[in-house]
Amino acid sequence: MISQRSTAPNTPNQPANATSQPAREDNIRAIVSYFESGIKPHETLGNVGIELEHTIVRHDLSPVPYSGDAGVATVLEALSKDYPCITRDEAGDILGVARAGESITIEPAAQIELSAGPFADLHRARDVFDNFEATLDRELTRIGAQALATGYHPTARALDLELIPKRRYELMNTYLSATDTCGPCMMRGSASTQVSIDYISVDDCLRKLRLACTIVPVLSLICDNSPVFEGVPRTKKLVRTHIWNHMDADRCGIVPGALSTSFTLEAYAAYILDTPAILVQDPTTREWVADARTFGEIYATRSMERADVEHALSMFFTDVRLKTYIEIRPADTMPVPYAIAYAALIKGLFYNEHSLRALELLIGEPTEEDVVRAKRELMAHGYEARVYGNCVANICDDLLAIAHAGLPDDEREVIEPLETLVEARTTLADITEQTGFLRADSSVHEVEQRTN
Repeated sequence: MISQRSTAPNTPNQPANATSQPAREDNIRAIVSYFESGIKPHETLGNVGIELEHTIVRHDLSPVPYSGDAGVATVLEALSKDYPCITRDEAGDILGVARAGESITIEPAAQIELSAGPFADLHRARDVFDNFEATLDRELTRIGAQALATGYHPTARALDLELIPKRRYELMNTYLSATDTCGPCMMRGSASTQVSIDYISVDDCLRKLRLACTIVPVLSLICDNSPVFEGVPRTKKLVRTHIWNHMDADRCGIVPGALSTSFTLEAYAAYILDTPAILVQDPTTREWVADARTFGEIYATRSMERADVEHALSMFFTDVRLKTYIEIRPADTMPVPYAIAYAALIKGLFYNEHSLRALELLIGEPTEEDVVRAKRELMAHGYEARVYGNCVANICDDLLAIAHAGLPDDEREVIEPLETLVEARTTLADITEQTGFLRADSSVHEVEQRTN
């Protein structure tokens, strides 16, 4: 196994010597400046970015690979009629298509993702994602395939899924396969819903980062949608949490120290610099090459450019990730009504001062150990668990109530799909286990029927 953070060089508790890294302070400043460049004016608050991934399968739920006449590459080529900005690699392989405000890309095992926004209006977000799904379904039907909104591949083991032709992913796969048991599971088998929010100051950024980290276990329960793991029925709830617990301790979980009110962007930057890089671009050839040195060691004598910072941050898979926005990452992928409801939940919690204060009172000041314990309890007991000294079902009720009150009047109905699940003390994964229901186009009405 590759060493984990407890033995990695130059951790935040073991600062690098300025002699060995003369450019260190410049690079901390470069990373902090990047974060600070994301500060938005107060009047623009309310926007959310949404990323929704889909697993592509045949009608018998067998995998659809990237390659071949009826593969995902063919689907992307067809989608370019509607999303005309095409991205290809050096060999000419298609990697993504886009249009204004919408980018379709592929994950390591050819999961298809739409990243869209930022959205000030969640009804507009719903329209964008519904339109995308209709367009995707049209092209998939032509090759006898379908898109599933489920958090893990329903039939295949991760190592049996073909990696797309991207050198970066080959190197990541090799590295993460050596760190723990679930690196390939994250890359090849999983699919997620991610919501991004803005901040208006450094203090606002750190406050939202801290609060988001504390509610990650609860969000994971509300958005649990992985009834299958490695081709067989799951043996514990929150499969996604299990995967992230067994992937790479250096770059997953909570950013060390982030739950402290004394945490700083400089401490976040030090964490980035003191973690093994996995891979970097060769400065001469611009090819991706494996590199297990820390970012601080790699950039010991030269200052990081913006592109270097962006790459470094992309090599972290923490529960909540900071870029020029705050990326909240624990949710499984879900059908569109639930994905947009999740965006409404996040918007209602994080864009209203009353909501933020209520959230602070509800959650208190858990430690990193408390968060780890909460994840463990929820994987074992689901809605029957107790976390942070309270029944998790009550916490879920309160989260939904806080978010509901924090949303604009005309967006409160958007959150109803998740309210329905929480009221029934069930999850999409539970429903699938009980009914065998597994489709990308599930409706609120269908789920309500199954939860009554």
